[in-house]
Amino acid sequence: MSDERFRALIEARVASPGAIAEAAKVRKPAASLLGDHGKLMMIAADHPARGALRAGPDPLAMADRSALLDRLCLALSRPGVNGVLGTPDILEDLLLLGALEEKVVVGSMNRGGLAGTTFEMDDRFTAYDAKAIKAAGWDGGKMLTRIDPDDPATVVTLESCANAVSLLAGLGLMAMIEPFISHRTDGRVHNELTPEAMIRAMTVSAGLGTTSAYTWLKVPVVDDMERVMSATTLPALILGGEVSADQDAAFLRWHQALKLPTVKGLVIGRSLLYPPNGDVAGAVDAAVSLL
Repeated sequence: MSDERFRALIEARVASPGAIAEAAKVRKPAASLLGDHGKLMMIAADHPARGALRAGPDPLAMADRSALLDRLCLALSRPGVNGVLGTPDILEDLLLLGALEEKVVVGSMNRGGLAGTTFEMDDRFTAYDAKAIKAAGWDGGKMLTRIDPDDPATVVTLESCANAVSLLAGLGLMAMIEPFISHRTDGRVHNELTPEAMIRAMTVSAGLGTTSAYTWLKVPVVDDMERVMSATTLPALILGGEVSADQDAAFLRWHQALKLPTVKGLVIGRSLLYPPNGDVAGAVDAAVSLL
């Protein structure tokens, strides 16, 4: 990302805000949700809108937007990468940069449960809605669905996610649900990554909305994945989670999960955009090779 290109992006936002809608109209969409490898390989970049900027040891790694866009453009240019997940600000930057041609694009919807806040579990829909996703020409919407048995705000989030699933399905768009059983410990929200917790979260989320015809799940790798994934017939994508110091071990876990019949691809963010060795292209290519 040269300084000149970054300045041109900013100038376009200042002088020609309508250029975003115009670029969306002429963008060539993906022909299919699946790439030539028969899977969906997505790069995730919706973390900043939740105030989650950490990658590895750097608490503000994702705060440099020029560097983030540089990494995203590089990742999306690699063979086999056929999709991206993001909030409006990031997807529109990528759109203006011409990085979304023939890509599967999924808009992130509920970003109101900011990381580290007292209202984190009240995860309101503060980004995309189904109508805006359709208007932009994107392929679907993603929602985080955390279920905290001790927080009454959970039921509001569940209801909101159910409505979003129904609205997306009514427009023929993918509804991507990222489910967790979550608990607050010492003021911080932690996801319970046991097989039993993931099974419960997945089965609850799979039943949200008036139809599951367009619902996909976005799930982490946990122990006993074969038993976990046997809890649903819905297609699923494996998420990357935090940057791992042992990248080879993370790749092995993803590779093993991809052998399961319902697992249809990967949606990875920080693990590929901020790999321990700094080699974004190498990390992305290694992930694609797993497919």
